[in-house]
Amino acid sequence: MELQVPVIQGGMGVGISLSSLAGAVAREGGMGVLSAAQPGYRDPEWTRSPLESNLRALGRHIRRARELSQGRGLLGVNIMRACTDYEKYVRCAAENGADAILSGAGLPTELPGLIEGTELRFAPIVSSLKAIRVLFSLWKRHYGRVSDFVVIEGPKAGGHLGFTVEQARTLTRAEYDLEIGAILRYVSEEAAAAGTEIPVFVAGGIYDRSDIDHYLRMGASGVQMATRFVATEECDAPRSYKKAYVRAAREDVVIVKSPVGMPGRAIRNRFVRERESSREPVQRCFHCLERCNPATTPYCITMALCRAAGLRLGGTDSVSEPERGETEREAACMEDALLFCGENVWRIDRISTVAEIFSELNRDI
Repeated sequence: MELQVPVIQGGMGVGISLSSLAGAVAREGGMGVLSAAQPGYRDPEWTRSPLESNLRALGRHIRRARELSQGRGLLGVNIMRACTDYEKYVRCAAENGADAILSGAGLPTELPGLIEGTELRFAPIVSSLKAIRVLFSLWKRHYGRVSDFVVIEGPKAGGHLGFTVEQARTLTRAEYDLEIGAILRYVSEEAAAAGTEIPVFVAGGIYDRSDIDHYLRMGASGVQMATRFVATEECDAPRSYKKAYVRAAREDVVIVKSPVGMPGRAIRNRFVRERESSREPVQRCFHCLERCNPATTPYCITMALCRAAGLRLGGTDSVSEPERGETEREAACMEDALLFCGENVWRIDRISTVAEIFSELNRDI
């Protein structure tokens, strides 16, 4: 991993981590990560041809991020294993020059075969020793290899979590550090047996330099962090989303149920409160998840995240954007959206820049 700074920016779907954010992070020497979750949501053809729109947009954003990176850092693509057409997104990342694929929200059992013959590196995003043991064992048996690096995502992360709701709410860092230590030892043993190095990055609740130092002392190669990068000028999210992060209080952060089948952490707003007692009927299915049933899912995650990205669908099959500059209207839009976040979102008190965050994190590295 040729990273000047041992920081991976977490992938955040539907308009949050695209080329502007990923390119800025790579330019600072880290790994910028684009999300393959609905990157084409602004395309005029998206509602009619979501897959084609998404693949076009993902390729375009990878290439643009490369230009913005000015030849520094690395660029990754986060592709949820739970997504439909997983193989096509992997192929798109390879064809457009991404450096790596990071894959969670399910076990990416077939990923080594999909990238065979390419220069892509890859990492599973796992939360348990059991998961990485299963993957490494399977990969060695079927492909004669393991992953190039590993991301361990703990229970304090945002988005989709590989834990039960109770674990996500109650596991402390000290308790989960035992699992992290076990994974680090296992990966180290596997790397030694293969005569190579397998860097491990820890994610979930990472906020400042003290968190990085903590996991470096444990033997990790670096960290993955996402929430802090949302409230930056470069983040692809609308300003109203960033302001929601700045306004969030500690008690606003709650665990929600996702149609992906995993719990997630989000800011409690009107949308989240209403989903606690009723489902939101699905008006239009985008076939984004392999195991989502529109008739029973509690809500359409694509629509909920589109609203978070500042977009809504009108009565026709077109995407419309709320008028900019109307602060009250933008804030109201955020009330009807799913705002994923990490546990420490409440610590963010202003919108900064990617360079400022790296300047803080780089001290004494």
